[in-house]
Amino acid sequence: MEFQTETIGDGVVVIRGEGRLNMVSGPTLRETVLREVEAGNPRVVVELSRIAFMDSSGLGALIGCLKSAREKGGDLRIVAPSTQVSMVLRLSNVDTILPPYESVEGAYRD
Repeated sequence: MEFQTETIGDGVVVIRGEGRLNMVSGPTLRETVLREVEAGNPRVVVELSRIAFMDSSGLGALIGCLKSAREKGGDLRIVAPSTQVSMVLRLSNVDTILPPYESVEGAYRD
């Protein structure tokens, strides 16, 4: 899977993917986030509406991305998770660490 990035200002970057977030695509997401935070975009939004499936490896990738962003003084927010992704986040209680936002605009409104 390839991830598209879009800088929306003030060190905020939006990362979008489509398909399955699993052990195959998770490392690519981690590399994409790390590249962006090292380039000066420590505030990351991962838009998940087109991720149809996420497993524990994908969940681990999101947590690793959160750690990378925070180590660089930023943060990671997730937006619009699909139904299946929401279920995985909720069942693993990761939604308490990474609460989903409804929109990209709302993710860094604070």
